[in-house]
Amino acid sequence: MGKVVAQASVSLDGFIAGPGSSGFDRLFAWCTAGEVATPSAQPDRLTYRTSAETAGYLRDTMARTGALVVGRGQFDLTGGWSGAHPIGDVPVFVVTHQPPAGWVNTVTPFTFVTDGVESAIRQAVVAAGARDVGVGPGSLVGQALDLGLLDELRLDLVPVVLGGGVRMLDGVGSAPVDFGDPEVIAGTGVTHLIYRSVPTI
Repeated sequence: MGKVVAQASVSLDGFIAGPGSSGFDRLFAWCTAGEVATPSAQPDRLTYRTSAETAGYLRDTMARTGALVVGRGQFDLTGGWSGAHPIGDVPVFVVTHQPPAGWVNTVTPFTFVTDGVESAIRQAVVAAGARDVGVGPGSLVGQALDLGLLDELRLDLVPVVLGGGVRMLDGVGSAPVDFGDPEVIAGTGVTHLIYRSVPTI
């Protein structure tokens, strides 16, 4: 069985989006800040151009991810990635109160989960098999932490202060939660920090 991993681009002051859904150009500038090309699952729409260090990090993430859990907000913001998530044709479990009307599944198998984050993660773990489950940013991460289901936290730390917006770890009710010392991968315009959870005794 793989791990349950949360990953997000985050500002120095802990935000994954600025006020009014702003700041994404700065949070994701590192995706085009280098010369090494890493195609996404939709290379005609997105090919990363990063440092060699970040390219290795991205390739590893794509290879290890077997399913995704995202919130309805992210799904709506991206327009369902036009039916194909950049990570590939892995199963995507969307946590929502109400499935979208008229959604047509194109490439990626989307499942709309209405009975909560825990159910979505457990379904994703089964679907991923030996590979990892990626959990989308925002409130889902806090809920996964509260449920004790998060194994790893990957922060793509960007050298910008947004001053407000949506925090990466808002609403965590089970704090403190301990993580070990990070694995650090220094890229161009971003530092990737990989924190692994410390088992409770």
